[in-house]
Amino acid sequence: MDTKSVKMNKEIYGKTCIYWRAGRCNRNPCKFMHAETPSTHTSYLGINAKSKICGKKHHSSYKIISKSKKTLVQKSEDRDGTNVVVSKKSSRTICKYWTNNRCLYGEQCINLHSWFQSDEFSTIAELHQHKKAITGITLLTGTNKLYSGSTDGTVRIWDCHTGQSLKVINFGTEVNSLISEGPWIFVGLKNAIKAFNTKTNLEYTLDGPKGRILHMAVGNDILFVGAEDGVITAWRESSETKSPFELAGSLIGHTESVVCLIVSLNVGWNMLYSGSMDQSIKVWNIDTLQCTMTLNEHTGVVTSLLCWEKYLFSSSSDGTIKIWAMTEVGTLAVVYTHNEQSGIISLFGMHDANGKPILFSSCTGNLVCMYELPSFSERGRLFAKKDITSFGLVADGGLFLTGDGTGLLRVWKWNELPKVASN
Repeated sequence: MDTKSVKMNKEIYGKTCIYWRAGRCNRNPCKFMHAETPSTHTSYLGINAKSKICGKKHHSSYKIISKSKKTLVQKSEDRDGTNVVVSKKSSRTICKYWTNNRCLYGEQCINLHSWFQSDEFSTIAELHQHKKAITGITLLTGTNKLYSGSTDGTVRIWDCHTGQSLKVINFGTEVNSLISEGPWIFVGLKNAIKAFNTKTNLEYTLDGPKGRILHMAVGNDILFVGAEDGVITAWRESSETKSPFELAGSLIGHTESVVCLIVSLNVGWNMLYSGSMDQSIKVWNIDTLQCTMTLNEHTGVVTSLLCWEKYLFSSSSDGTIKIWAMTEVGTLAVVYTHNEQSGIISLFGMHDANGKPILFSSCTGNLVCMYELPSFSERGRLFAKKDITSFGLVADGGLFLTGDGTGLLRVWKWNELPKVASN
């Protein structure tokens, strides 16, 4: 036997036939084994880091983790009130072959065949009418109507109870943002905002911003609009009959596109926070519309902002979540930084079925990590075929929604956990 044949036999020896595994091998004899053989390669967390299929690496997203790598250990309170140590470990990832209906390992696959990793919540509905990325999800206050906007140029109105699509509004151009406030629905397009009053069925167009409207926020009866040119435009409610909004001013300070906005209304501290592609966060006084401070701790695009109690959360394409708190001298300072393994797209917060605060971190790579605050102990993961770009909340029933880059809306429900009896 020549050297080449010997080498080939060595490579084949000990490998299980993938066709036999699937019950479809018709070779007799077969050069592969018709039996399961344990791997001789080093494994971590029960995962074989050298698993191969057809000569190519299968599930190659898993890498060998060095034993010398430090594990982040945090203290948190268990649900019965006792202190426990929570380790932040690498979680299993979704099988990319399963998502395309091509995984040959079935139940024996080392990766997940599920769109989530947790026993604390479950998916109850999938609404797939949009053709492109979902850029906004909002529930109209006091109704069962859910609105979703997409870069496919449409806004869809859904019945929350039945999941039926009630109406489609086609704008003929990308819908880049969508919010609601009271009876109003605001749709961010390019160079304009469409305002719909759901009580009067009247529609208004607010012109002025330049480029795509990437984010909007409302506070103190003022609509703030962040645009691609870096300018934040403000409209105030008006009693005029021609238009219910009047231009209040322009907030100029960012040098690149405004990506995210959020309003915080506290006694004596009414502020608008804005995040930009220029890597900065600016703090604006709502009463004067003046910038009071600029925060420059991120090294990438500031992608999302979230106000929770007395803290400001910010995320970035640099892969960090920063938590800011007010100092004694009246400035904001970072009190904690959490690091993800990839860039962060969006943040979202809510309480679980037992009232625990949960932070959602949507990351590039089609993944959402869920953390219980304040410990940042991991509570679960969500997966998608494309990045999850939007979140929505249904106050009743513990429901929340995710919208991804394919146009799919998923409805999720927290599973109520048994309450721990007190002594």
